[in-house]
Amino acid sequence: MSLKFFAHFLFIFQVYISVFLLIIHLQFHFFEIAFLFYFFAGAKPMAAIFQGVGAAATLSSSPSNSFDSNNSVFSPLTSFSVRRGASFAVVRSDGILNLNPKGRRAQQLISNAVATKADSAASSSSSKPGHELLLFEALQEGLEEEMDRDPRVCVMGEDVGHYGGSYKVTKGLAEKFGDLRVLDTPIAENSFTGMGIGAAMTGLRPVVEGMNMGFLLLAFNQISNNCGMLHYTSGGQFTIPIVIRGPGGVGRQLGAEHSQRLESYFQSIPGIQMVACSTPYNAKGLMKAAIRSENPVILFEHVLLYNLKERIPDEDYICNLEEAEMVRPGEHVTILTYSRMRYHVMQAAKTLVNKGYDPEVIDIRSLKPFDLYTIGNSVKKTHRVLIVEECMRTGGIGASLTAAITENFNDYLDAPIMCLSSQDVPTPYAGTLEEVTVVQPAQIVTAVEQLCQ
Repeated sequence: MSLKFFAHFLFIFQVYISVFLLIIHLQFHFFEIAFLFYFFAGAKPMAAIFQGVGAAATLSSSPSNSFDSNNSVFSPLTSFSVRRGASFAVVRSDGILNLNPKGRRAQQLISNAVATKADSAASSSSSKPGHELLLFEALQEGLEEEMDRDPRVCVMGEDVGHYGGSYKVTKGLAEKFGDLRVLDTPIAENSFTGMGIGAAMTGLRPVVEGMNMGFLLLAFNQISNNCGMLHYTSGGQFTIPIVIRGPGGVGRQLGAEHSQRLESYFQSIPGIQMVACSTPYNAKGLMKAAIRSENPVILFEHVLLYNLKERIPDEDYICNLEEAEMVRPGEHVTILTYSRMRYHVMQAAKTLVNKGYDPEVIDIRSLKPFDLYTIGNSVKKTHRVLIVEECMRTGGIGASLTAAITENFNDYLDAPIMCLSSQDVPTPYAGTLEEVTVVQPAQIVTAVEQLCQ
């Protein structure tokens, strides 16, 4: 009798456990289920709701300024510039705007590390037209302008609403555009990333924020199997105009899990573009261009560059998603870099110039595809290449870039390509050990000296 009672009790217990686990599973996949409902039962009404709310916000917002930009993919409606003061440690840079050889607007930024006088660089920057913004404010301004211009643009992610995002990139957007266009989500990256991809399929232009790029590993299936491939697997019936963005890179003792560099993870996914911002100017320009693109774009932001300050133009502009930036022209060696390492390279450039070397520094900016036009012209001129990255050495961006240069410009090289990358170890928490794992300016100087022997 007792054995029968125990078996009955065990059966009831298993039923309760199964129901409990099912509830937990449904809770974490709530947004994916909601997307399926809207997609099959009411995709068009859902898109109409977003567009209606966005249009109302656009019409009711004040003040607004009309503009006409030749660089815009869509016809712009309104442009808003909201600039908020903040008390942060600031790194100043000097921005110079000009046209590159291919006729596209680009920026040449000369860091104070190679300026003859830092005070003269600062004074020349303050006298230029435009307004000064921190990098995170430039991202926010670009996002806000695009939400004003196009009611289909919406934002989703953890704490992006009234909290303003973990690094305040979405600050003030929920109050202006409402909770429907700036959607706070649960801690479920696979769910809200999948929802964003579904929203893009229905005609919206979502911007999905990962609180940390390392967390987006939880959404790798959605990004790889859906985001990058749906345009192809649907026979061109669907476009996925989505932007996936967030902070990454080695910070200040954030530990291994919060110091991920995921560029190498995502570069092999077909159908996805990848860009990395490094200045307030290109952060805003790349943000706006990524939102307007019909392709899925991953925008990499470095956690240590958010407080970088620069003067940017008042008028509307975008940056080309497939174009590198010439940071410093030179004759002796081509240094290819991106994101935070741009500033390590410019710091090393000061020492190299004092030693008689003339390095050419290029911020590749477009991680996929590479701008082989700009890179190739530089290689044909200097005949030596040094790649500096914060990504891991094994299978990193540097490895792909080395292969591309070897395949296309090997005959122009007078020395083997050198690549300085982070060590293939988990990023230590201890500050001194963390610094050892990342490329430092002294290593760049030594590498250039070896290349130019």
